[in-house]
Amino acid sequence: MRAWRKRSAAAALVVVVAGAAGGWLLTAPERLDAQTLAQLGPGDAAKGERIFHAAGCSSCHARPKAEGEARLELVGGLELKTPFGTFVAPNISQDPEDGIGAWSAEDLANAMMKGVSPAGEHLYPAFPYASYARMRPSDIGDLYAFLKTLPPVKGKAAANDLRFPFNVRRGIGLWKRLYLGSEPVIALPEDTPELVLAGRYLVEGPGHCGECHTPRNFAGAVDKAQWLAGAPAAEGTGIVPNITSGEGGIADWSAQDIAYYLESGFTPDFDSVGGAMADVQANMAQLTAADREAIAAYLKTVSPHPNGYPPRQKPAG
Repeated sequence: MRAWRKRSAAAALVVVVAGAAGGWLLTAPERLDAQTLAQLGPGDAAKGERIFHAAGCSSCHARPKAEGEARLELVGGLELKTPFGTFVAPNISQDPEDGIGAWSAEDLANAMMKGVSPAGEHLYPAFPYASYARMRPSDIGDLYAFLKTLPPVKGKAAANDLRFPFNVRRGIGLWKRLYLGSEPVIALPEDTPELVLAGRYLVEGPGHCGECHTPRNFAGAVDKAQWLAGAPAAEGTGIVPNITSGEGGIADWSAQDIAYYLESGFTPDFDSVGGAMADVQANMAQLTAADREAIAAYLKTVSPHPNGYPPRQKPAG
């Protein structure tokens, strides 16, 4: 009996060790392959400025409420309070110590497309690499070239404040296996007009519109079955609106209305953009008219969904 217990204990230990080893391998950070990195190219800063605005880099990484040229001082510090804890946008200025001035183009590409830091750690998907994973590597090469033209700014952003188990970065590896991929969210037929394809790329990739406008599941991943249906705001009790043509969405908006809103901040009813969207619209206004038309054309092709957030309660009485 004693020998049997020893054998059972040994077998159990083997299972535990094997499970731990398997889990460690499954959650290991994965970097881009050499073929993808070769597509980064030499980088064009002028083209990279367009990607900078499309990706909304200053919205999170400039000082909160910065305006004008100060929006190019990417010192970070914006706090995003979520059910998982508080995420703090880091300094991504060209300071080599407090920012990313020492990063290579390959480092930036791995961060944006794989969510992996130069040190080989998982980045949290509050940084929207789940969308950036759909970007063309050459656009990231261009973005890198533009970022190199921006000023270095001293100052380390505060650390994230997350509760257990979300403060264990290794667990993000499993999240990535479930939710990180480069495939488009919306499959389009082969004869789709180029304008719509361009809009899909901007919305689903650098623009990362779905990160706010789509409801999330228990793990914090966007629910693609309700793509762009609107969602509860990450902070507070507000909502992010439905931007499909479903009930409660933008069915009454024409493609021209959408493009004009992105350029001017005015809705078809002559209301003006507000809240967090004001910052996003300021970025969209920096794009070309063709880019805004492409975004509008794509949004008009997205399947209609009912609002992806609970109805607002009417006040009593």
